[in-house]
Amino acid sequence: MELTLYTDYSLRVLIYLGLRENEVCQLADIAAAYRVSRHHLLKVVQGLARNGFVRTLRGKHGGIALALPPDRIDIGRVIRLAEGPIQPVECMRGDRNHCVISGACRLTRLFQEASENFLGTFDNVTLADLLAHRKTRIGELLLH
Repeated sequence: MELTLYTDYSLRVLIYLGLRENEVCQLADIAAAYRVSRHHLLKVVQGLARNGFVRTLRGKHGGIALALPPDRIDIGRVIRLAEGPIQPVECMRGDRNHCVISGACRLTRLFQEASENFLGTFDNVTLADLLAHRKTRIGELLLH
Protein backbone atom coordinates (compact mmCIF):
# COMPACT_ATOMS: atom_id res chain seq x y z
CA MET A 1 0.00 0.00 0.00
CA GLU A 2 1.18 3.46 -0.74
CA LEU A 3 -0.06 6.60 0.95
CA THR A 4 -0.25 9.93 -0.81
CA LEU A 5 2.33 12.66 -0.31
CA TYR A 6 -0.48 14.64 1.30
CA THR A 7 -0.69 12.10 4.13
CA ASP A 8 3.09 11.83 4.36
CA TYR A 9 3.42 15.60 4.66
CA SER A 10 0.56 15.75 7.17
CA LEU A 11 2.42 13.38 9.45
CA ARG A 12 5.68 15.25 8.97
CA VAL A 13 4.07 18.59 9.85
CA LEU A 14 2.60 17.10 13.02
CA ILE A 15 5.96 15.62 14.02
CA TYR A 16 7.68 18.98 13.49
CA LEU A 17 5.03 20.82 15.50
CA GLY A 18 5.12 18.14 18.17
CA LEU A 19 8.85 18.62 18.60
CA ARG A 20 8.06 22.30 19.22
CA GLU A 21 4.84 21.64 21.08
CA ASN A 22 4.44 25.01 22.78
CA GLU A 23 5.72 27.16 19.94
CA VAL A 24 4.14 28.87 16.96
CA CYS A 25 6.05 27.72 13.88
CA GLN A 26 6.46 29.17 10.44
CA LEU A 27 5.48 27.18 7.38
CA ALA A 28 8.67 28.25 5.63
CA ASP A 29 10.75 26.75 8.45
CA ILE A 30 8.91 23.43 8.22
CA ALA A 31 9.31 23.36 4.45
CA ALA A 32 13.02 24.11 4.79
CA ALA A 33 13.51 21.46 7.48
CA TYR A 34 12.00 18.77 5.27
CA ARG A 35 13.26 20.25 1.98
CA VAL A 36 9.76 20.22 0.48
CA SER A 37 7.59 22.77 -1.25
CA ARG A 38 6.02 25.43 0.96
CA HIS A 39 3.07 25.47 -1.45
CA HIS A 40 2.38 21.75 -0.86
CA LEU A 41 2.63 22.20 2.89
CA LEU A 42 0.17 25.08 2.79
CA LYS A 43 -2.54 22.75 1.49
CA VAL A 44 -1.60 20.14 4.09
CA VAL A 45 -1.78 22.67 6.93
CA GLN A 46 -5.18 23.84 5.74
CA GLY A 47 -6.44 20.25 5.93
CA LEU A 48 -4.89 19.69 9.35
CA ALA A 49 -6.51 22.90 10.59
CA ARG A 50 -9.89 21.98 9.09
CA ASN A 51 -9.73 18.64 10.94
CA GLY A 52 -8.75 20.26 14.24
CA PHE A 53 -5.17 19.00 14.52
CA VAL A 54 -3.44 22.36 14.14
CA ARG A 55 -4.40 25.98 14.62
CA THR A 56 -3.32 28.80 12.39
CA LEU A 57 -2.54 32.25 13.67
CA ARG A 58 -2.58 35.34 11.49
CA GLY A 59 -0.62 38.50 11.84
CA LYS A 60 2.93 39.58 12.48
CA HIS A 61 3.58 36.77 14.96
CA GLY A 62 1.39 34.29 13.14
CA GLY A 63 2.13 30.76 12.11
CA ILE A 64 0.90 27.31 13.02
CA ALA A 65 0.83 25.25 16.20
CA LEU A 66 -0.71 22.06 17.46
CA ALA A 67 -4.36 22.48 18.38
CA LEU A 68 -4.29 19.45 20.67
CA PRO A 69 -1.70 17.92 22.98
CA PRO A 70 0.34 15.22 21.17
CA ASP A 71 -1.25 12.47 23.28
CA ARG A 72 -4.67 13.40 21.85
CA ILE A 73 -3.65 13.25 18.19
CA ASP A 74 -4.45 9.75 16.95
CA ILE A 75 -2.27 8.82 13.98
CA GLY A 76 -4.84 6.37 12.60
CA ARG A 77 -7.42 9.16 12.49
CA VAL A 78 -4.95 11.54 10.84
CA ILE A 79 -4.25 8.99 8.11
CA ARG A 80 -7.93 8.20 7.55
CA LEU A 81 -8.86 11.88 7.26
CA ALA A 82 -5.92 12.69 5.01
CA GLU A 83 -6.31 9.67 2.73
CA GLY A 84 -10.02 9.20 2.58
CA PRO A 85 -11.11 5.68 1.66
CA ILE A 86 -8.18 3.41 0.88
CA GLN A 87 -9.17 1.50 -2.24
CA PRO A 88 -6.12 -0.20 -3.70
CA VAL A 89 -8.06 -2.11 -6.36
CA GLU A 90 -10.85 -1.16 -8.75
CA CYS A 91 -13.43 -3.52 -7.26
CA MET A 92 -13.43 -1.46 -4.05
CA ARG A 93 -14.38 1.75 -5.85
CA GLY A 94 -18.16 1.46 -5.98
CA ASP A 95 -19.55 3.25 -9.04
CA ARG A 96 -16.09 3.40 -10.61
CA ASN A 97 -15.76 -0.39 -10.55
CA HIS A 98 -15.83 -1.92 -14.01
CA CYS A 99 -14.05 -5.16 -13.21
CA VAL A 100 -15.87 -8.04 -14.89
CA ILE A 101 -15.04 -10.56 -12.16
CA SER A 102 -16.31 -8.45 -9.24
CA GLY A 103 -18.49 -10.45 -6.92
CA ALA A 104 -16.87 -13.74 -7.93
CA CYS A 105 -13.33 -12.81 -6.97
CA ARG A 106 -12.07 -13.21 -3.40
CA LEU A 107 -9.50 -10.44 -3.82
CA THR A 108 -12.00 -7.71 -2.92
CA ARG A 109 -12.47 -9.06 0.60
CA LEU A 110 -8.75 -9.73 0.99
CA PHE A 111 -7.89 -6.17 -0.01
CA GLN A 112 -10.57 -4.81 2.34
CA GLU A 113 -9.11 -6.85 5.18
CA ALA A 114 -5.56 -5.79 4.31
CA SER A 115 -6.60 -2.13 4.23
CA GLU A 116 -8.31 -2.43 7.62
CA ASN A 117 -5.26 -4.19 9.09
CA PHE A 118 -2.93 -1.58 7.60
CA LEU A 119 -4.88 1.28 9.15
CA GLY A 120 -5.40 -0.66 12.37
CA THR A 121 -1.64 -0.64 12.86
CA PHE A 122 -1.88 3.12 13.43
CA ASP A 123 -4.94 3.07 15.68
CA ASN A 124 -4.09 3.84 19.29
CA VAL A 125 -0.76 5.32 18.23
CA THR A 126 -0.57 8.99 19.11
CA LEU A 127 1.72 11.78 18.09
CA ALA A 128 3.13 11.57 21.62
CA ASP A 129 4.13 7.96 20.91
CA LEU A 130 6.00 9.07 17.81
CA LEU A 131 7.74 11.78 19.81
CA ALA A 132 8.58 9.63 22.82
CA HIS A 133 12.27 9.90 22.06
CA ARG A 134 12.42 13.61 21.15
CA LYS A 135 16.09 13.89 21.97
CA THR A 136 16.98 11.20 19.44
CA ARG A 137 18.05 11.51 15.83
CA ILE A 138 14.71 12.93 14.60
CA GLY A 139 15.09 15.98 16.80
CA GLU A 140 18.70 16.39 15.74
CA LEU A 141 17.70 16.31 12.09
CA LEU A 142 14.84 18.78 12.37
CA LEU A 143 15.81 21.13 15.17
CA HIS A 144 19.23 22.32 14.15
